[in-house]
Amino acid sequence: MDFNSNDLLERALNRAFLTAEEGIFLLENAATADLMYVGNALRQFHVPNNTVTWIIDRNSNTTNVCIANCKFCNFYRKPGHEESYITTIEEYKQKIDETFELGGEQLLLQGGHHPDLGLSYYVNLFKELKSLYPALKLHALGPPEIAHITKLEQSTHTEVLAALKEAGLDSLPGAGAEILDNRVRRLISKGKCSGEEWLDVMRAAHQLDITTSATMMFGHIETNKERMDHFVALRQVQSEKPTHAKGFLAFIPWPFMDEDTILKKLKRARNQCTGDEYTRMIALSRIMLPNIINIQASWLTVGKKVAQVCLHAGANDFGSIMIEENVVSAAGAAFRFTADGIQKAIREAGFTPQLRNQQYEYRDIPENIKQQELDHATMVVD
Repeated sequence: MDFNSNDLLERALNRAFLTAEEGIFLLENAATADLMYVGNALRQFHVPNNTVTWIIDRNSNTTNVCIANCKFCNFYRKPGHEESYITTIEEYKQKIDETFELGGEQLLLQGGHHPDLGLSYYVNLFKELKSLYPALKLHALGPPEIAHITKLEQSTHTEVLAALKEAGLDSLPGAGAEILDNRVRRLISKGKCSGEEWLDVMRAAHQLDITTSATMMFGHIETNKERMDHFVALRQVQSEKPTHAKGFLAFIPWPFMDEDTILKKLKRARNQCTGDEYTRMIALSRIMLPNIINIQASWLTVGKKVAQVCLHAGANDFGSIMIEENVVSAAGAAFRFTADGIQKAIREAGFTPQLRNQQYEYRDIPENIKQQELDHATMVVD
């Protein structure tokens, strides 16, 4: 079938649902400037102001024990490994106290597929954290972890999510999406849930009015069609959400980070994503996902300058100053930011910075926020 870039971009401006094939054509043929123009126009439709949001939170890990054996992950340890751990309540208290001191109110809490940590562990953990810190927001786990717990319990996604929500879960990150095609997943993350199950977990979360985010890790072994199919699948789930639910609040794409990963050692994939390619993918995120309001630029993985360009290509969010982050950094993401630095970067790009919470509601900057450089303050997608 013959496509025309101008016709497709005109349809995109009208928020039409382009097919995967049409998305491939734009990715492979449209000029970057044209994609950026349309991406920015769609951003202005969804978020019609000059504001770019950011958040303060902390990414802590329940455990580094995992049996998924993902070939792009340097963080996990097998059960019984001498470096394996399960975070204690006293450790959480220290981390949360510091987060509040630095102006944050949210814990992005994730971990591995621990074979011995079932639903009761997470329910008790969430309840205890919320009893100690009633104001704490828990943006926790992700579809692969929900699927793992469901299998351990021989339960359903809905039952697990409902129990976690009652225990204190505030929102569900879009972790573990990678590429939702099962050909890719069998090769890079065979121990995780299938693409279909990832989507089904999100469907169940939306039915329970749990807000979520969606992600894509690209630039490894996937094809352009598999990237576009990923967009189409997310768009479909968002279109199915109940009218009362917000569903996917945001989409965050980032390139595969390859340092010391098994994928790189096996010579199956290397991170060759350029700034231009990432900018094009941000614009295509807007074009292919007209029913998701917020698009986040992952400067943790692409750096400040590329992320600033992406604010003119469809992104309206700059992510988080992360007080702690262990997973993506273990694969080579080493960019740093502070509250002062992230606001300066947004202003340099021509926008007005605005602190937000996980629900994308605006927050005033806390008076107690510390503006000095923190050696361990790292930016991460959430």
